Amino acid sequence: MKLIGVHVSSQPDISAAPAEAHSLGARAFACDLFDASDFNRRSIDDAVADRFMAECRKYGYGPDAILPHSSFMINFGNPDKRKNAFSRKIFIDEMRCCRRLGITMLNFHPGAHLKRLGPAECLTLIADSINRCLETTEGVRAVIENTAGQGSTLGYTFEQLAAIIDMIEDKSRVGVCIDSCHAFAAGYDMSTPEGYDAVWNEFDATIGFSYLAAMHLNDALKPLGSKIDRHAPVGRGYIGEAFFARLMADPRFDGMPLILETPDPALWGDEIAALYAMT
Repeated sequence: MKLIGVHVSSQPDISAAPAEAHSLGARAFACDLFDASDFNRRSIDDAVADRFMAECRKYGYGPDAILPHSSFMINFGNPDKRKNAFSRKIFIDEMRCCRRLGITMLNFHPGAHLKRLGPAECLTLIADSINRCLETTEGVRAVIENTAGQGSTLGYTFEQLAAIIDMIEDKSRVGVCIDSCHAFAAGYDMSTPEGYDAVWNEFDATIGFSYLAAMHLNDALKPLGSKIDRHAPVGRGYIGEAFFARLMADPRFDGMPLILETPDPALWGDEIAALYAMT
């Protein structure tokens, strides 16, 4: 069964997320753990955590259907030791919050070298940062999201993602989330039947489907290989509706969060319904 959802609001706190997802007809959801503007508060009140878990039970959202997104402040590729340590602290706090909430996955962007390291050295630093975070936490899988390759960000090729995973000590606690827009922007053309098959064959050969934990379903506002991260509504971008229809018919993507991050909230309910109609 497909678990299609959307990135919903965590306002006034995360306990509001399950009801909003349910109101949109979603079987999965993503959310922020905290207010993005609050850099210091990285813990969950017991009352909020209890409400969140009760709401998840009420609406039938199990751990396999929930994919929170970590803070965009995190950059595991930053060579500045103080800033890298700050990224690790935030991520560790967020993983511990996931554990308290009964959430088993935390999605994050791997990082950027800021033109201060070579790509290989930066990938090693990213993996080392993830290892340090996993050493001091438990029960939550670190889910690496592919990037579009914009600026100095890494993780935009399957080879780069595989290189990070190869250096992770506890591979049972790492996974991958493929964002369709990011992949397309990075040069992976899934818009045709031939391209769709070729891209997923390459993914399986390079990384392995066992590591695929989730997807972000976004059309692309910019052309193939642009390396520009701009999402478009489903079927209204360069990837096109046929890609989404193929994905909905593909059993390899059953049972994992398939999360919309499309730009128009007014369309989310219709987009979810349209995707389910393709299954």
